[in-house]
Amino acid sequence: MLVFRYNRILVALIVLGLVAALAVCWQRDKIERMNTQVEIVSDYEEIVEMARIDGIPLQAALRQLKAAGLTSLAIYETTLEKLAAEGVVTAVSTTQMLHSYHAGTLNNWWWRNEVESGRLAAGQVYVLDRETDRFAEVQSDLERRVGKHRIKYYNEGGRRFLIVDAPFESLIKWNLGLPVAEMQTAASNGFLVLARPTNYLKVTPDDVRAVFERIDSVGSAVTGLYFVGEEVLGFPNQLPLVAAEMKKRGITLGMLEHYTQLQFNMQDGMFDLARLSDYSVARLHQLLKVEQPKLSVQEAVHRQVLGSRERNIRMQYLKMYQRPLPGKNLTETHVAYVSGVKQGLESFDVPTGPATVFVSYRPQPLLLLLITIGMVAAAVLLASVAVPLPRRLQYGLLVLGSLILGVPLFFGRAVLVRQVTALGSATLFPVLAMTWQLDCWRASAPRGGAPVWRILRDGLTGISRTFLLALIGGVYLAAVLADTEFLLEMEIFRGVKLTFVLPLLLISIVYLTRFNLFPGVDADDSRHLWAKLLHVLDYPAYIKTLLAFGAAAGVAYVFVGRSGHSAGVPVPEIEIKLRRFLEVTMYARPREKEFLIGHPAFLMAVMALYRNWPRFFHFAFVVAATIAQGSLVETFAHMRTPFLMSLIRGANGLLLGALLGVVAVLTFHWLQSLTFVLGRRLPTDE
Repeated sequence: MLVFRYNRILVALIVLGLVAALAVCWQRDKIERMNTQVEIVSDYEEIVEMARIDGIPLQAALRQLKAAGLTSLAIYETTLEKLAAEGVVTAVSTTQMLHSYHAGTLNNWWWRNEVESGRLAAGQVYVLDRETDRFAEVQSDLERRVGKHRIKYYNEGGRRFLIVDAPFESLIKWNLGLPVAEMQTAASNGFLVLARPTNYLKVTPDDVRAVFERIDSVGSAVTGLYFVGEEVLGFPNQLPLVAAEMKKRGITLGMLEHYTQLQFNMQDGMFDLARLSDYSVARLHQLLKVEQPKLSVQEAVHRQVLGSRERNIRMQYLKMYQRPLPGKNLTETHVAYVSGVKQGLESFDVPTGPATVFVSYRPQPLLLLLITIGMVAAAVLLASVAVPLPRRLQYGLLVLGSLILGVPLFFGRAVLVRQVTALGSATLFPVLAMTWQLDCWRASAPRGGAPVWRILRDGLTGISRTFLLALIGGVYLAAVLADTEFLLEMEIFRGVKLTFVLPLLLISIVYLTRFNLFPGVDADDSRHLWAKLLHVLDYPAYIKTLLAFGAAAGVAYVFVGRSGHSAGVPVPEIEIKLRRFLEVTMYARPREKEFLIGHPAFLMAVMALYRNWPRFFHFAFVVAATIAQGSLVETFAHMRTPFLMSLIRGANGLLLGALLGVVAVLTFHWLQSLTFVLGRRLPTDE
């Protein structure tokens, strides 16, 4: 029997890389533990609307929501339409006014005098002060949005008014500026403010300063900015000023998570502003407008809580339900929603309050270099145990790969190099772990069958060992991408679909170097690997063969289609219910491909080998078992998920999968025994 030798120097480098990766993961865990507080936010406008519909005072609604756990109120910029509805100003189309005058229906003496004065022209907007102290604020906002050259100012008989040269239908809906009165109401009721300004056309430094002066008018109540529109404030040329003003006040930037749960709903200048503000950024989650009405309040609460635990969501933006719960009004329904989210977070020891943010972090280049060398060593080691390579060639490949990937680490962030290292870790270590297990089986598998207790003993021992070896790749991946931009998901792991496919192809090749699926080729001679591959291609195309390949293609389509975040193969309802059950009952839900497929298949592979089943069954179980190891490592590619949670998720998958594997082995053992007994009785019965 050919013995494959593992280069101890390469193994030592892998261990050294593991030590460096563990050091980085320890630092990462400390950073993640400091960023746990979640801010619960609702729209001020929606609360006003709920209170009006329910016929209760606004102050009463705010008190109920404050008691329920609401942290902050989101306040948008006002518009002339809103101001007119609130009685702050009167906004009238001069075109409509002139039509009414000439039709003889303009009866108010003030408006008739205005028309007869000759200063009104069609296509303008007449903005009249309703004797409030907010008109100066409105005037300032209009000057910034439309320009002073398009505004005429009047003050007659103690009445102030403006004539604005702009289309009425557009102007009344334009965002003007943040309303001080609303922000003061929020602050006086004990809420923080999440301000929602828009950018200015041809934004200037004065525009930016005006926004922050408005924010300063309510003291330190404004703790976050969540911009409206396709651009952040200050884009394209004033982003450094915006960042400086944010840092001066300790304001956090809210970035809306994309509905696919991957990265963000992009706004121009958003990432640049995040970098300039030293990553004072909170991931913000909001249910889709078309999706929320389909969800019960209980399901919405579950999603919000899960997002904060698993995806580092630090701002939960709760929108109102248009239909109240049975026996409740709209305000009481929203109170139940807010209270449910707060209690759900507290049940997992997640505090609520102002959103916390990650400190700016990047691992030391030397630690990253050791991890990179460890990954290159793993690649060379795998190649050498698949097709024996001379030691000199192994070391040459090691040095070359380490130089190519290692040198850029000392010159900037080296994002691409680290993504390559992460992809290598995700694909190589699952295969290395299974390769080591294949060699263990070749060295110790019984020749004449084995009792079920030995199958279970060796299976559970082997799966634990393989899990730990594959986990090295997960630790490598979690460490090499551990900087603030990856933790926030401004940068992401690349090559998700490769991590699902490549390990299966590699383990299939490695398997053919250890075992013979077909007669006529020496199983112990890896030099005959090409002959084995040709034998596969020359296999007769029976109908059963075509059916088998068709089934395999279907499985592969589902397997690959279910990977990533893009719309692919739909998830069946029964699986959705299983996921929900596991999310409720376990701290971290394990992945189905691990505990339902991969880990049980590992124990079945032991049974197939020990009971001398046809070799193809053993091969199929080995490939399926590799799925679990690859999935385990790929779990750590979700950098937004805390490292400890990914670790617990993998451990839960191992425990549950091993349990199901034991059940599968015992079931097949019972069926074999039953078949044997029935086979002996049948001749007697005849």
